Parts: sequence; structure tokens; C-alpha cells
Amino acid sequence: MTDQHRTPDGLVIVDKPSGFTSHDVVAKMRGIARTRRVGHAGTLDPMATGVLVLGVERATKLLGHLALTEKEYLGTIRLGQNTVTDDAEGEITSATDASGAGREAIEAGIADLTGDLMQVPSKVSAIKIDGKRSYARVRGGEEFDIPARPVTVSSFRLYDVREAVAEDGTPVKDLVVSVVCSSGTYIRALARDLGAGLGVGGHLTALRRTRVGPYALDAARTLDQLQQDLTVMPVAEAAAAAFTRWDVDDRRARLLLNGVRLDMPALGKGPVAVFGPGGRLLALVEEQRGKAKSLAVFG
Repeated sequence: MTDQHRTPDGLVIVDKPSGFTSHDVVAKMRGIARTRRVGHAGTLDPMATGVLVLGVERATKLLGHLALTEKEYLGTIRLGQNTVTDDAEGEITSATDASGAGREAIEAGIADLTGDLMQVPSKVSAIKIDGKRSYARVRGGEEFDIPARPVTVSSFRLYDVREAVAEDGTPVKDLVVSVVCSSGTYIRALARDLGAGLGVGGHLTALRRTRVGPYALDAARTLDQLQQDLTVMPVAEAAAAAFTRWDVDDRRARLLLNGVRLDMPALGKGPVAVFGPGGRLLALVEEQRGKAKSLAVFG
């Protein structure tokens, strides 16, 4: 819990509402926390809801590293319709009777989209192509291709298949799915590719992010709840939850904070959170030729 009269310092796990951009949530949090120093890890599309990790004050130093962690989603995919955005926010570009897409074929299509993939992001996205946002190129009427990027879908599961009829009378199918994936994976691109593989088209109609790294929905609060009671996760606690921990003594803590590259034990890949005596978070580091290279210093 944070004293309402001082600026908080830590992570805030928000349950983002539909219709808000990630930047809208940041702007709202700047008002709630009374500071400009707020950022977010991992953008959510306006249509999507769920876990959005915000950093306030010193915790903004963690965000670039948290954005690279695994994410988990629940979503609904509609088979039988393509849209310009690959989700329900874009206009429908084609409609196909999806009643013939059986569960066995759907399961096989999902299996084909599980594992290490080369994925082409949606054209209406924030991907930069030659320095210009992809969505801006679409709005300008440009013809262009987005190169495929490597992503990992470690889990893609089908929970339910619901028969439905679209507004134009086309028989469609709504699939309730869950996805666990690497950073940079587009769930609406998975919906598009699943529909394409089945020959009927597909797009995403609902998406809820349930986890970013170690931070899940049970720790998230709505903006209204945060307006009433701003709860932050202290920086040290957030770092300990997200990264491998390395505890050092007083002498090595002083050396590290003075810019000395310490000999570092083998602690695996990725950022490591260094703690001094008393559980004080000192820095995020990574191993480079057996030495600790600082990524962010907290002191």
C-alpha cells in the first residue's frame, strides 16, 4: 500500500478495459499517481482487455526487460470472416460458410500454429516498415509486405466450438481458445492464419490477456479500483518475481554501484536482479564474458 500523499514507486498491474489504448491507460495512471514518470510493458490493442503492466518512477527501468517475457491469453476466433485488421474492429472483407470446418480439422490447424513459427504481423499494426508505422501505410493506401518474424507459440488450445450466424446470414463458427506465446506474437494473426489454413477465413473477436511473465490477473486492478486505492508492487518485489536473483555482500554491492564489473556466477540466460544486504535491489545485470554488465541501476 502506498501513502496517497507521495508519489508511488513500483509496478502497477492494471486490468485494462476494452476501448482504451495502452497510452490511454498510462495517461490515466499519470493522473492517479501524480507523476509523469509512468510507462508500460507490452502494448495491448484497444479491443483487448486484461493484464497491462505499468511502471511508476524507478520501476520504469524494469519495463523494457519485462516486455520480453512470455504472455498468456484467452480469446475468441470467428471462422468464416476476414477483416482488414484481422480483428473485430476492422471492416469485413470476405465471408465464407464455415459450417464444414469440423473440430478435427480445427484442432489440426491449431497444431500447425503451435511451436516455433515465422509469423507475418497484421498490416494494421504498430510494426515499423522502413521507419513508418504499418497502420499509417495502410491508411495512406500503400501496397507493401511485412516480413515474417520468428515467434514461439508454446501452447494453443481449443476449449469450445460454437455454431453461429453472422449478420449477413453466413454460417460461422466461434472458437474459444487459449494461447501462451513469446513477446511479439500477434493473436489476431493466429486467428487470420487459422482461418486461412481452413479455407474459410478468420478473425479475432475477443481477447483477454491473463498473464505477462509472472504477473497474472489475480494481481490486476481496474482503473476505478486504482483511483480509489493505488496499490503498487515495490520495485524489489517486482524484480524478484520476474528475474533470477543474485545476492551479494556489502563489498561487492559497493563495487557494483561504482561501476565495477563483478565476476558473475552462471545463473542462466536473461537479466538477473542483484540484491544487496537487507534485500535492497541494486541493479539488473546480464552476464557478458563471465562479468556482470549493468542493464539498469537502482542503487
